Amino acid sequence: MESGSVTTPFGRRSMTFGMLASQTAARKIEPGQSIDKWKLYRALCEARPLLGVTDRALAILNALLSFYPKGEISEDNGLVVFPSNAQLSLRAHGMAEQTIRRHLASLIEAGLLIRKDSPNGKRYARKEQGGELREAFGFSLAPLLARAEEIERLAAQVVAERLHLQRLRERLTLCRRDVAKLIEMALEEGAAGDWSAVHSHFRNAVERLPRSPSAEQVADTLDELELLREEIVNRLEMQVKTDNQGGNAQQTERHIQNSNPHSNSELEPSFEPKQGATSDDRSAGRAEPIAETHKSEGKNEHVFRARAASANGGLKSFPLGLVLQACPEIAAYGPQGTVGTWRDLMAAAVVVRSMLGVSPSAYENACEIMGPENAATVMACVLEKGGHINSAGGYLRDLTRRAERGEFAIGPMLMALVRANSPIGGKMG
Repeated sequence: MESGSVTTPFGRRSMTFGMLASQTAARKIEPGQSIDKWKLYRALCEARPLLGVTDRALAILNALLSFYPKGEISEDNGLVVFPSNAQLSLRAHGMAEQTIRRHLASLIEAGLLIRKDSPNGKRYARKEQGGELREAFGFSLAPLLARAEEIERLAAQVVAERLHLQRLRERLTLCRRDVAKLIEMALEEGAAGDWSAVHSHFRNAVERLPRSPSAEQVADTLDELELLREEIVNRLEMQVKTDNQGGNAQQTERHIQNSNPHSNSELEPSFEPKQGATSDDRSAGRAEPIAETHKSEGKNEHVFRARAASANGGLKSFPLGLVLQACPEIAAYGPQGTVGTWRDLMAAAVVVRSMLGVSPSAYENACEIMGPENAATVMACVLEKGGHINSAGGYLRDLTRRAERGEFAIGPMLMALVRANSPIGGKMG
């Protein structure tokens, strides 16, 4: 500093231990030490979160540095700048003088500036007869020069932490994508297991992440999802090995028709033909009509989860929980305003069909081709996407024709709606 003594503020401003500490530290400048003022300012901007200053305060500091006559800050060039608040306002894009005073105080409190007040509190400089600056009153930049190494170290730390967080977020995005697509594939291929529960675990892990997470929170979620991904991959690889070990031509042909015809799993619903149906009906794979189904009181619930055979499109059915997760609006049309079983879903689908103007013949045709369960699922999807479909009846007939040709799968439609209805749909890309 220009003076070896302590300088106290003018007027009613009181002296603080912080001011004394800043002035003491500023006297420890190494002889001949200098630093580029704009390089230091960029480091200050990076280190701002650790220094406890606002972006507006840094804008004032930028204006102060613009009044420093040299490109490098050093004791040889002088360390005091003395612009008036009016001049600072012009270089701070018209910031109000009251705001300027507040931000100057915050810079002093953060130990980045020192007040060197004149006897009357004005900012000015005295020059020698030759024009050389003899003494100046205003704001000393000595703390910036004394703390230059510390500021650059803090800036490097902030940059490293930001890059670390960025890499963690990238890894989390890739892991999320892997898990989502593996679950979708398992559902599409009818892999054995409770994939609805796996998907719920996945959603819960991601939804716990706040909108602006810390690196530690991202790392915790990443660890959890990486373990989940490893578990899913191991489960799918074990099923592939099991299928390959027990595979022969007959089993392969049977797998094409029905990957697990005796399973009670929600992923592979069983098919039970209507009592008294002809052999032609059974060979065509027609499920029991909805109207007849509702008349039968003694049949088990799995009757209502029949699906069309491969000759009629080979559509796979999905868990009821996943359907309701993808299409929550259908529940309001079920008996007593809820859907708890497949029977409830099919009853709700009949109500929705009528509401959307789908003809009975179009819906009956969909039931014959897709099966009652899948037809009800498609109606739930149509209801959920209602704002994007001009003609629900025409849309259903088109899907039915595509299903008959084996060109339509329900899985992608359901998963797209699950992602659209999920609160994490817009998070971390």
